[in-house]
Amino acid sequence: QVQLVESGGGLVQPGGSLRLSCAASGIIFSIYSIHWYRQAPGNQREWVATITKGGTTVYADSAKGRFTISRDNAKNTVYLQMNSLKPEDTAVYYCNILTNWGKGTLVTVSS
Repeated sequence: QVQLVESGGGLVQPGGSLRLSCAASGIIFSIYSIHWYRQAPGNQREWVATITKGGTTVYADSAKGRFTISRDNAKNTVYLQMNSLKPEDTAVYYCNILTNWGKGTLVTVSS
């Protein structure tokens, strides 16, 4: 059974940074692309970033230049480093592999 567990969310002031983690189990982690999504209150879930099995990264326009996705295949973990956070980044952040989703971690950007 595939399990994805996100962590690292919290309350941060505008301009601050957070690093999210997503630990995977029950799947051959290294052979898949992994994605981060987010869902703000009242909004649909939106894609944030992807890292392929080869390490190629792609970002939504809203994340470019501020967020960095990375992976550690030895630890079955994907990360999302978020810098220069804005109030509009407030959302629950989810990682995704194929049809599998974690429960998310809440990021709140507020002064």
